[in-house]
Amino acid sequence: MGDASTTGPTTSVRVVELRVHGVSGAGADQVLDRPHVQQVAGDRSGGFYRPRAGYPGATGAGGVTLEAYRWSDLPSGTAVRTLSLVFLLPFMLCNVALWMRPANRASKHTIVALCRILALTITMLYVLSIVGVALDLIAWRCMGTPSCLSQRSWLSWLGGRSTGLRLGVLSLVPVAAIGIVWALGARPGHSFDAFRSPVPKTSAHRLSAVGQWDAAPMVGRLRSVHVAAAFATLDGSLLAARASVGASPAMVLLLVATGAVLLACLVLLSAPSIIDGMGATPRRDGVTRGLRTISCGLTILVVVHIVKSQKPWPQGGTLPGYGAIVAWLFVSQTVLVAILAAMVIWRRGGRRTGAPLRALGAPVFVTIAAGLAVAFSAELVYRVSDLLDRGGDTTDGLETSPTLAYKWAIFGFFLAVLTAVLVAGLVTVLTRRKRRRAAAAIVSADFPHAPPEAADRIRQVERAVARARFTERLEPLTVVYAGLAALGLSTSVLGLMQLYPGDVLQHYVRVPADLVNFLIATGSYAIAGIVIGLVIGGIFAYRTAQFRRYVGVLWDLGTFWPRAAHPFAPPCYAERAVPELAKRITYLVEKGDRVLLAGHSHGSVLLAATLLQLPARVTDRVALLTYGTPLSRLYSRLFPAYVGDEVLREIGERVGWRWVNLWRDTDPIGGWVFAPHRPGRTATPSGPAATVDRRLTDPTDVVPPPSDSVPPPILGHWPCESQESFAAAVRDLADRLRADRPSTG
Repeated sequence: MGDASTTGPTTSVRVVELRVHGVSGAGADQVLDRPHVQQVAGDRSGGFYRPRAGYPGATGAGGVTLEAYRWSDLPSGTAVRTLSLVFLLPFMLCNVALWMRPANRASKHTIVALCRILALTITMLYVLSIVGVALDLIAWRCMGTPSCLSQRSWLSWLGGRSTGLRLGVLSLVPVAAIGIVWALGARPGHSFDAFRSPVPKTSAHRLSAVGQWDAAPMVGRLRSVHVAAAFATLDGSLLAARASVGASPAMVLLLVATGAVLLACLVLLSAPSIIDGMGATPRRDGVTRGLRTISCGLTILVVVHIVKSQKPWPQGGTLPGYGAIVAWLFVSQTVLVAILAAMVIWRRGGRRTGAPLRALGAPVFVTIAAGLAVAFSAELVYRVSDLLDRGGDTTDGLETSPTLAYKWAIFGFFLAVLTAVLVAGLVTVLTRRKRRRAAAAIVSADFPHAPPEAADRIRQVERAVARARFTERLEPLTVVYAGLAALGLSTSVLGLMQLYPGDVLQHYVRVPADLVNFLIATGSYAIAGIVIGLVIGGIFAYRTAQFRRYVGVLWDLGTFWPRAAHPFAPPCYAERAVPELAKRITYLVEKGDRVLLAGHSHGSVLLAATLLQLPARVTDRVALLTYGTPLSRLYSRLFPAYVGDEVLREIGERVGWRWVNLWRDTDPIGGWVFAPHRPGRTATPSGPAATVDRRLTDPTDVVPPPSDSVPPPILGHWPCESQESFAAAVRDLADRLRADRPSTG
């Protein structure tokens, strides 16, 4: 092994190589490349490990002391948490979108407010989907129809009861659904409380705030606002149905109160001075908790009014007002997305950055989140509708078809996905030749003297490089899909006009109505397939470490950022990992050690946030080794306000440019930080930044070595701790740490 127990020069300065793994969920023995390890700090979720004393291989290259930080169980350590990531995916994507805002500070508050209001609409949509199932389909339609209650004992117990009583009792279902996400949003953060410690702010860059500040009070205020809006959404649905037969003074008063609660929620989300306040503030917390309490009490009054009201209810059809509420919510989401996109493009300016997603991530990801939320909600209503339908064989006029807004939503989602897939296939075909040519040039420069019998292996390497370069093509495809999803949301306006998809397309596009209905049904099953695929992916991500390497990129990317837009998003593991790393590094330095930080993939992002929090007396004794890092290739494009060239240069300055970055052309995720250093190209940056990046030839050869029967593997994004190039970088940085005399301070 390249980093086996090699003994460097005897020295009194001990260097600790602290390795931080990526998103694979690897064990500490794999990270350290040692079979016998022991935990020296932390717990089962996140802990520090070293090779067990008394076994060979206790030290690494250059005589460094090996240590590993294993954090993989923080974002997805249990099956419950992994599956919750699946079902809370729209909340997570919406929360990440807020962190993708442009670096321009001028419109920060406006963009944050828009993202938070859009997040609120997703919570309201969640409640409306449960209302559509429990109140519209079951309480209103099924329980009032004998054919639907036949042979359904789980429903017939309320058959024959008054409409108000049925609606009041079934209102407990959305109340329970609100309680579930309320509990999920409140519970997980407590496990990180013990790891929060006050750290003096040492960097002006925003990335340093990740894991440094206590986000729990802000999340609590957001959670109170979302819970208040969720109950107000339920209240509005019930009152809209009751208002269909006339308004009484009591009902008007309840409607005004419900509207006031929703307006207060919008005002609070538009006031960062109230939501974003640091620490627990009795006044701010009291306002949001008071609003939540008022909303809960108002729901009780509304349900009592619905049950006790003596006015007759209309018969047949859908729950009065429900379809209009859903359609108007979709329209509101479309308008908000359009305003957000216009604001971001305006603040982004006309500069050509070469990255379509740079600064556009906020509207793109919030649109994807809204599209998924709409699709999931529509699919839930459709599946329950099919369950109650019994093939349409009824004699009493039971109508179980979902509202028009959901039909348009599924139709638009299916067309967006289908078009995006077709465009992706077209882009793949059209760019293949160009990517292959570039890959062939790289491979021919790496292996100029490859023998003829290595032709097949050469082609495999070229395909690997070409596939890795497709990552940059995903950016415009994502923007295209987001635009199509927004267009699909906008079709809800046609639902407000009581226009059916089949009728519209048959009249204006000459598409047969039966074909449109077939596409809607196909889209519904496609959404069901996506949901099932996400569930299976979540299960396998928990059970299989290799599979988690692929699906874990999404989870760990989404849960790295604190909950600042949506309080029901999965908890932020950086709130523990970053302070824990900072505390461990500080402890080692104060003990007299030098620390070589080695971060693979997302582990390098954790180390970047950690280094920005450490004081100079610590960073003067620290070096950095990154490999497979997405800092420049992905994070600087997706999060321009938090990861950019200034941030990366400050990290280099903090460690005295004792920084080496290893990257491969076959890696689809990681890449260079400052300069590509490809064969035949010179480094573009000047100064010490030009010395950071070191390109690794992958594979090391295209013919089998004398000791083997197969050629070396293509590693791509896999770690490289066992390679000689990694060991050489460790020896280089360790020698520089021992030679450099840190400044005082």
